[in-house]
Amino acid sequence: MADFTPDFLNFLLTIIFSFLIGLEIKTYNLQYVKEQGQIFFGTTRTFTFVGILGYLFYKIDPSHLIIYGLGFIGLTVFYALVYYRNIQKEKYSILPFLILQLVYSLGAISSLYPFWMPAFIFVLTVFILNQKNAFRKISERVNVYEFETFSKMILLSAVILPLLPKTHIIPYIPLSPFKIWFAVVVISAISYGGYIMQKYLFPSKGFFLTGLIGGTYSSTATTIVLARKLKETGHYSAEISAGIVIATSIMFLRIIVIAFVFNGQIGKMILIPFLTLSFFSLLFSLWFLREKKSHSRSESMSDTNPLELGTAFAFTLLFIIMIVLTQFITAHYGNAGLQVFSFIAGFTDIDPFILSVLTGKYNITQTEIISAIMIASGSNNLMKAGYALYFGGVKNALAPAGALIILGGIIIGWALL
Repeated sequence: MADFTPDFLNFLLTIIFSFLIGLEIKTYNLQYVKEQGQIFFGTTRTFTFVGILGYLFYKIDPSHLIIYGLGFIGLTVFYALVYYRNIQKEKYSILPFLILQLVYSLGAISSLYPFWMPAFIFVLTVFILNQKNAFRKISERVNVYEFETFSKMILLSAVILPLLPKTHIIPYIPLSPFKIWFAVVVISAISYGGYIMQKYLFPSKGFFLTGLIGGTYSSTATTIVLARKLKETGHYSAEISAGIVIATSIMFLRIIVIAFVFNGQIGKMILIPFLTLSFFSLLFSLWFLREKKSHSRSESMSDTNPLELGTAFAFTLLFIIMIVLTQFITAHYGNAGLQVFSFIAGFTDIDPFILSVLTGKYNITQTEIISAIMIASGSNNLMKAGYALYFGGVKNALAPAGALIILGGIIIGWALL
């Protein structure tokens, strides 16, 4: 009697989920399949009976699964006959067979796993069936090459990364190959998240949102894209100016995240300064945005996918160069040399430099590390101001460039003081 209750509940769950999936299949059949002339066998009762058979065949012989396997083979043969008819009508979808497999396996899953597993499979099945048009639109918009690149990066991070040595084997570099590549993977993942949001989730939602999302990916690239748009418009635009500045506001938040990932103590120490700078940047952008008169469409970012292997290896090389240079400068010129180098590094991609001071082991204090990060961030703002003036024109981009210069001056002065 003790075993009756769980077996009965599992059986009941199998019947309910099989019945509901059958109902969903009926709706799907009426909406999509009959219009295309495809044979989509089975009614709601059919799917319910398939679920019952799957449960009973599994319980009869749960050790060897001979009867369960024969039942699966029988369903496969039956579907093969139906599929042969569909091929003659040039209909090649195997979706009916996949759903049939899921329903047939519900009994075994209900017996082997907790309730959440069959419930999750049921919800996921219904969701996917109802999102046919949405999946089609996504597949049409997505660049397949980017997912190939993403797959390569998964291979390098999940397979290659664990195999890299965790000891210092490279002369003059105080980091192991494992830590170097781990830093590259983390930064690439953060950049890729912003890149995907900007390109696919918010491709044309206004210039301000372009700056907001683009800042998570690359505030420099966002500044250049929006500045070029300023020049195309031929006049000052409050919304584009706000988008340029808000990208820098997000950059400050991005630096906080990077600091916490690689050096929690430094992250805590820069939290207040960089939150303050992000807040002032936000105020600047809102000040510009108050003058916005009409909504404008944005244009998609056209910068390089940060998960492309060439981009990742270039970042790795720059990261290693920054480590070597930082090691040399701190050893021979101390904090004064580091401050000068930080200012120069800000006119490049600042992520490799920030990573080098966060992860390296140099003869410098935490205060000097924070000062170096702030100076690099400040000079990076000055560089973006120059980009805004160059690509957008002095007349059109003077306001956002002025805001970036003020922010850069504030952070550099704060760092020196």
